[in-house]
Formats: sequence, C-alpha cells, structure tokens
Amino acid sequence: MGASYHQFCPVAKAMELLDERWTMLLVRELVLGSQHFNDLRRGLPRMSPSLLSKRLHQLVRAGIVEKQVDGTDVRYVLTPAGHELRQVVETVGAWGVRWIGNLGDEDLDPKLLMWDMHRNVDHSAVTAPPEVVHFVFDDVQGAARRWWIVIEPDDTDVCDIDPERPVSVTVTSSLRALTEVWRGDTTWSRAVRSGSVRLDGPSSLRRALPTWFPPTGLARVVRPA
Repeated sequence: MGASYHQFCPVAKAMELLDERWTMLLVRELVLGSQHFNDLRRGLPRMSPSLLSKRLHQLVRAGIVEKQVDGTDVRYVLTPAGHELRQVVETVGAWGVRWIGNLGDEDLDPKLLMWDMHRNVDHSAVTAPPEVVHFVFDDVQGAARRWWIVIEPDDTDVCDIDPERPVSVTVTSSLRALTEVWRGDTTWSRAVRSGSVRLDGPSSLRRALPTWFPPTGLARVVRPA
C-alpha cells in the first residue's frame, strides 16, 4: 500500500492502494483480460519486471487479484472487488479521451500499439484466415520498425521477427499516424485518403483490413466539439 492520507474518506482509502505508479495501468491490463505475467509485461512494456511483481503482490494482498497456480501455469485473476474496478478504468479512460488530448512523442510505443491491436482483432470479420498483416513504421529505427500480426481462425499472434509466412496486407505509416487511427482520433479511411497510412496488397484485402481492426473500447468515445 502507498503512504496513508490519514483521512476516513473512502476516496482517500482507495487511493492509498491505487495511486501508486503503474498500479491503475496494471489494473487496466487485468481488466482487458491479461492473466499471465508475460502478457502483463507486454501490455506494460516500460514497467520493470521487479516492479510488476511488487504491484501484483500488493493487489493480491489487497484482495483485488487472486494468484492461481496449476503446476507451471500461474495466472493473476481479478476477484469480484477487482472486477468492480472495470467501471473506474473505463470512466477515467473516457475522461482522458475527451479532455486530455495531447499526445507527445514520448507517449508513442510500437510494442504497446501492436500488442493492443493484436488482442482486439475482430475474428468474425476475417473471412479466410490465416491472414498475415505486416506493419512498417517508416519513422522508427531498429528492430521496432517492422511487426507482423498473424490472424489464425481461433487465435492471433504478434511478432517482431518475420514469421516467414505469406503477407496478406502491408501497412506503412508513421507510428503517430497509426496510433491516432487506433485511438479513434481519426479513421482508417481518412488516414488512407490523406496518405498518412498506406495499405499494399490485393484490393479486397485492403478494403477488409479496417474491419479486422475496428475501433474498440475508448476509441469509440465521442470527442467534444
């Protein structure tokens, strides 16, 4: 638990747990369905493993998370108290969309973007899996420049190494441009028309790709005029 505010107010007591660095973002990942340590790390790529372990221990001790061990399989599962935080996460996120609009260069992260996109694929829109989508961030240097999302009939994987499978569509853009599409700041169609995002592949797959990665969650929040 964090330092005590020494107030009887329930908001103060809740924040003694929740306002420590990374805690609410960890809760966000748990709410979104991640249960394994490595999956939580991929959703929080800039959080150190030691701090992640510490925060998970704090949430378990507070009754927010239950640690379930089955042989070598270790899962972190939200308790009923943890599930109640879903509304808190969604409300804070929606408020952030409406009123905290600035996105700095330091906020852009290809690892988090690819992880979030891969776990939100609409499999019902993928008519003939497997499909392989190659992403190229033309303003990113090094290994984080190229990514692949492999959509199987019942699963999706994200790779930062070429899976050596035929590519269905290649998406080329700046990291900011694709992040803005995914956040719902703009649409696939507007980004493609403006040239900030380029799709290469058969025309039928180019048309279908936005339906594979539709706006989800906070991307659907209505912005103020």
